[in-house]
Amino acid sequence: MFPKVPDQHKPGKPLVPTGLGVIYVVASAAYLFFLHAFEFDVKLSHGNVSPTLTLAVCILFGGFMGLLDDWMDLRWRYKAFFPLVAAVPLMALTYRIYVVDATLIRTRITLPLLGTIDFRVYYFFVLIPLIVMVVTNTVNQLGGLNGLETVCPAIVLIGLMAASGRNAVLLTLPLAVWLVLAFFNFQGKIFVGNTGSFAIGITLASFAIISDVKWCLLISLIPYIINSSMILLNYFFFRAKANVSFDGKRLFSDHRRSLITLITYRRPLTERQVVTTIAFLVAVSTFVAIVAQLFWF
Repeated sequence: MFPKVPDQHKPGKPLVPTGLGVIYVVASAAYLFFLHAFEFDVKLSHGNVSPTLTLAVCILFGGFMGLLDDWMDLRWRYKAFFPLVAAVPLMALTYRIYVVDATLIRTRITLPLLGTIDFRVYYFFVLIPLIVMVVTNTVNQLGGLNGLETVCPAIVLIGLMAASGRNAVLLTLPLAVWLVLAFFNFQGKIFVGNTGSFAIGITLASFAIISDVKWCLLISLIPYIINSSMILLNYFFFRAKANVSFDGKRLFSDHRRSLITLITYRRPLTERQVVTTIAFLVAVSTFVAIVAQLFWF
C-alpha cells in the first residue's frame, strides 16, 4: 500500500514502508473537525474564529506539502518557503481575535538584551509566517535515523501541551497517534516521510501560536536550532554537506557539520545510541522550556 525505501543504516538495507505520516494527518484533522462539530472550540474561540479548524487546516497544509515533497523530491530552496502557505490560517485567526479584543493576543515579545518589543501589526504578517517557516524546516532537517524524526518532536509536543493548559485537549488524539508511529519508527519498521515531518513541524508551530507558548517552543527547539545552524553555515560558507557513515554496525563521522555528525565525530555509536542521545538533549531543553514558560513568561 505504501511505497518502500531502503533503510540506509541497517545491514542489507532492507526496504521499509514510508509516508505513514499521512495517518497522523488524517487522524488529527478528523479529530479536530470532531471537536468543532460538537462545539468544543466555543470555549476557546473569540469573535467567531475557531482554533480547532485553524489547527486542522494547518496540519492538512503541512501534510500536503510533505506529500508533494515525497512525490517530487523538491530542492531545499523551494520547499523552505512552502510552510508560508500554512501560516495564512494562523494569521487570519490571530488577527481576527486581535480585532475583537486586542488584550487577547500578545504582540509584544521580550528579547534578551533588547528588552520588550511590540511588533504590532507586523506580529501577524511577518513574525507568525517566520515562526512557521523556521520551525517547520528545522524540524524537517533533523531526521534520517530510525525514531529521530518522530521521538524528538513527540517530546516537544508533550512539553507544549503541558504548558498550554486547557488547549492541550486539541492534541490529545494526535499525540497518541504520533506516539504509535514513533514506536514503530524507532523499531525501524516504518518511516513517516516528509509528509509526517512537515505535518508535525507545522503542528508544533501552529499549536504554540494558538496557545501562546512561543517561548516554550523556542527553548524546546534549541537542539534543532543548533543542528540547522551547523548544516546551513557549513553549506553556505564551505559548500560542505553533513554525511554520517555506516560500517554495518555503527555510525561514525570525520567532520562536525550537524548534530548527528557532532555526536558521532570519531566516536562510533549505534543508531539507537545516537537517537537516544539526541532525544535526551531535546528532553532537557523541553523541561527547561516548561519551567521557563510557567515561571517567567
